[in-house]
Amino acid sequence: MHAVSNYPGRRRATQEAARREVFAVVGSLAREMHPRRNAPAEISLASRLEQDLGVDSLARAELNMRLERAFHAPLPIEELGRADTVGDLLDALEKAPGAEPPPFAEPSGEALPHIRAAFEARTLTEALDWHAAQNPERLHLTFLRDAATPGGALTYWRLADEARRAAEGLVARDVAPGDRIALMLPTGLDFFVGFFGVLYAGAIPVPIYPPMRMSQIEEHLTRQIGILRNAGVKMLVTTSEGLRLAGLARRQVETLDEIVAVADLVGAANGAPLPPTRDASATAMLQYTSGSTGDPKGVVLSHANLLANVRAMGLAIGASSADTFVSWLPLYHDMGLIGAWLGCLHFGAPLYVMSPLTFLSRPASWLEAIDRHRGTLSAAPNFAFELCLDKIDDAQIERLDLGSLRMVANGAEPISPRTIRRFAEKFAKYGFRAEAMAPVYGLAENAVGLAFPPPGRAPMIDRIDRDALSTDGRAEPAGKDSSKLEIVSCGAPLPGHEIRIVDAAGRELGERREGRLEFRGPSATSGYFRNEEKTRALIRDGWLDSGDRAYMAGGEIYVTGRVKDILIRAGRHLYPQEIEEAVAEVEGIRKGCVAAFGAADTETGTERLIVVAETYETVPEARGALETRVQTAVSAVCGAPADEVRFVPPRSTPKTSSGKIRRGAAKTLFEEGRLGESRGPVWSQIARLALSGLWPATRRAARQAGELLYAGWWWLVVCAGYFATFIAVMSLPGRATRWSAARRIAETMLRALGAKVTRHGLELLPAGGAVLAFNHSSYVDVMLLTACLPGEPAFVAKKELAGQFFAGPFLRRLGAIFVERFDIAASVADAEKLAAAAREGRNLVFFPEGTFTRRSGLCGFYLGAFKIAAEADLPVYPGVLRGTRSMLRGEQWFPRLTPLSLTILPPLRSGGADFTCALRLRDHVRAAILGQCGEPDLSELTKPKRGNGA
Repeated sequence: MHAVSNYPGRRRATQEAARREVFAVVGSLAREMHPRRNAPAEISLASRLEQDLGVDSLARAELNMRLERAFHAPLPIEELGRADTVGDLLDALEKAPGAEPPPFAEPSGEALPHIRAAFEARTLTEALDWHAAQNPERLHLTFLRDAATPGGALTYWRLADEARRAAEGLVARDVAPGDRIALMLPTGLDFFVGFFGVLYAGAIPVPIYPPMRMSQIEEHLTRQIGILRNAGVKMLVTTSEGLRLAGLARRQVETLDEIVAVADLVGAANGAPLPPTRDASATAMLQYTSGSTGDPKGVVLSHANLLANVRAMGLAIGASSADTFVSWLPLYHDMGLIGAWLGCLHFGAPLYVMSPLTFLSRPASWLEAIDRHRGTLSAAPNFAFELCLDKIDDAQIERLDLGSLRMVANGAEPISPRTIRRFAEKFAKYGFRAEAMAPVYGLAENAVGLAFPPPGRAPMIDRIDRDALSTDGRAEPAGKDSSKLEIVSCGAPLPGHEIRIVDAAGRELGERREGRLEFRGPSATSGYFRNEEKTRALIRDGWLDSGDRAYMAGGEIYVTGRVKDILIRAGRHLYPQEIEEAVAEVEGIRKGCVAAFGAADTETGTERLIVVAETYETVPEARGALETRVQTAVSAVCGAPADEVRFVPPRSTPKTSSGKIRRGAAKTLFEEGRLGESRGPVWSQIARLALSGLWPATRRAARQAGELLYAGWWWLVVCAGYFATFIAVMSLPGRATRWSAARRIAETMLRALGAKVTRHGLELLPAGGAVLAFNHSSYVDVMLLTACLPGEPAFVAKKELAGQFFAGPFLRRLGAIFVERFDIAASVADAEKLAAAAREGRNLVFFPEGTFTRRSGLCGFYLGAFKIAAEADLPVYPGVLRGTRSMLRGEQWFPRLTPLSLTILPPLRSGGADFTCALRLRDHVRAAILGQCGEPDLSELTKPKRGNGA
């Protein structure tokens, strides 16, 4: 440090030693304060002490003491107190005369078992550059021709080097930053080089799926024209076989200048300078959710979106460089591109990837690759697990060992409980653990992942009453005699991401109420490329519409179905209108009289593609030939035939009054076996359907009207009650009298709101001299506590409230104690003031989470309340509030009638006054509240935020 600053030869080594020592001290304290997080936070110079590492204001004193011991000198306390990041700590240490870190030790040269993830990278290219510089010869990925035969490999340095040469080739062809470059490449090393080559050139990659067979590439390309036009691509990068199609594509896509192969780009490298690194907010890729030529939607994803999603998924599953990912997922699909590849690139985990065709032709190759390469992570849609069940014989996998697999994500299409059970049962004898199966939820509009279950937990399957869900949207647990429906939990939202369930009016629904799933977070797209209308429909008030219906229970997401009738087959989205148009062109089929929809196959757990077409043909032989032509048309659009083609007489396909196909009604008739029955004229069909839906619609309207009336009444009562409380508190003499009035008004408000309030354990509370710690869920918390707590409790409030015009005088009249949150010295002084108040006979009321969020779950606790209790030897009574979040959720102003409860648990003591005892007391109190609050543990997934606790 300062003592060696005049010796340039040692300065860099000493600075590195100081950095390592600070990282070690801060990391040790952070892990000690938050021992239950899934993965210790990666520490960098930019890591924020409080928000990122959980070192709050009162823990700073302990941090300062440990740094002084480590550096053997008094440190500038004022400078350290103002430090916001780890880098600020280092800057402060530079100003400490005589501070010396431990002697710097040169690296031994031995390969470390693990490497750090690229947490300091702001863009994908920075992440690759970081690994290429830090771990140049580390194996990044291996392409497998089959489970045992590698087709090539890339280290970090080689990928970066070849990609930069490809970028030079792009720049030489006048590709400019922001240009869109389409990649239509099969799984192989060329894809990885091409993707990062486009990024290094400052352009935007647009992955599109390649044809199943290269012999059909011309036909396939014609189906991609809609995407190429919408993206305005300047260049198409494909295989050498596709180069001959340049003339065809150029005629149909005005912006397309050239079609090239990756080898041509790499070979054209000329050392040309590459554009500067793009900003984190710049678009990193366009992810098209549709292969449709009519209305393609290109999801805009920035570098920040992608890295946020990768990091959140990694934190949720505890990913690290110790993992090995084995994948056959297509690279044009978000699950394979972002979840598998970019996730491995960021965390430094080796990736073994094979072609989807390899898996489809021999499903055992996937499991064999997991065994051979000791894969710990993998992922696949539900159909892949079903394919393994049906197509793998025991003789093929006699010595298979899946014991290394700690998590395999099941997502991208509806998840079948039956498939999950069968897969776990069949492959248990091969070392597969049921806990390794992880049903997940995600969508392209959030990069890829949105909800994950905790690692190491077997899938949770909710058994609900089918009738209650279908008629009233209530996901009630099924009784013994009710019709059961099984729904698989997809876990909780990823760290930093939020999910809510809303009704048709956009109001948030409570627990176990089905509605439309909306989300927001750092991974969420800013919209669709060049499609303002679809973007406006996607985003409303900062929340994005998933297009799915779901409910939440215990903080976890249960997806019940899609709002629209998009089909998902083998992980690929199929649009029915495109299939219907293709089939309608077949001679012998009535135009405008074709319906395509998906139907669940209870035997296989997959979604079947059903095509219903009207025809006058009745001769069996002629119908057989007609079916062959229909399947050919379907295969041209989907890449595979329909699961079933059903011919029906003219005028038997249900339609709206305007002549549009009613796919939902067609599906219902198919499932009931009534397709083709005479349905009468169109008007009678509409009348019957309208009548059948009249009663449910009336019930829904009545329920929504009731909810709206209750919300209005709620706010009327609350506003009147708070006004009366303010007048009483400001006018009545004596704190005891004021509290008595406030308590009576709060009780009256809760009765007027119709809230059933239950109280447990209040008899345990002493008259004073204790700390009461409650979970914090809603603004309703204070109303409930005011109505229930005896005596004159001292609410601990943030000092900012003291200066507010109404809140400051009001809280002072009730004896609230204001504390400073950020300044260390003031915070310690406030702690002493609180301890003195407790010794004078008052109960101190804390919300140690600091603040509340709209997300269900218990956040990490700040240390202040427990440090006070430890130093003053005060008992801490854990308090549990339930129902307040459902009544009025954070950021939601539409209240709902919900039962409320307050439970006081037996007191806990610290057993000592030191820092360790305060930490232990905090953790014990939090564990007690967590066990009773009925909400998930968020301390392992979320980072503490500044709040109103001490």
